[in-house]
Amino acid sequence: MNILVNTAYFPPIQYFSEIKNCSEILVEQHESYGKQSYRNRCDIMTANGVMTLSVPVVKGATLKILTKDVLVDYSTNWQKLHFKGIESAYKNSPYYDYYIDNLLPFFERKEKYLLDLNTKILRELMENIGLNRPLTFTEDYYPIPANHDDLRDVIHPKPSRRRTERPFTPKPYHQTFAERFPFTPNLSIIDLLFNMGPETGGYL
Repeated sequence: MNILVNTAYFPPIQYFSEIKNCSEILVEQHESYGKQSYRNRCDIMTANGVMTLSVPVVKGATLKILTKDVLVDYSTNWQKLHFKGIESAYKNSPYYDYYIDNLLPFFERKEKYLLDLNTKILRELMENIGLNRPLTFTEDYYPIPANHDDLRDVIHPKPSRRRTERPFTPKPYHQTFAERFPFTPNLSIIDLLFNMGPETGGYL
């Protein structure tokens, strides 16, 4: 099965669950960029509850801009804030020290385009989890794609904007602040990776 997905920043667990069960990943780059989505944000669990990390993007001259053309905004030091948030949330998790050096470059170097940032993060995470899947990009926008399972907007942080024909019910696993909060499903894949380590692939 081939899947068509939106790009995502440190994607949620559901995203990787779909990747594990597919044979090829096609990433949408010719859509009109959608705000308030996983394209530029992820959710992590902190000592104070769920925190959303958002990558600021340069506002386009027009309301509609293609995802492939979205520029990352570095006018604020969001990279430092994101890294500090992740460090504070997961430094005591079982596998933080094992994986964090692989992710550190994404908070140091500056990618021009959001799509490039997300793609490099995705490739690194897939390698760490052991998911070897071909990854390509759309060459145009197709409302009804051929030969691909269309998951665009199936995986979305806002229930009101999420297509519901493919519900996701993840199995609970031990989370860093389990003594404070009930199990929180579908956080960023790094929540699972830092807590489950080499068992992440099997969990998915």
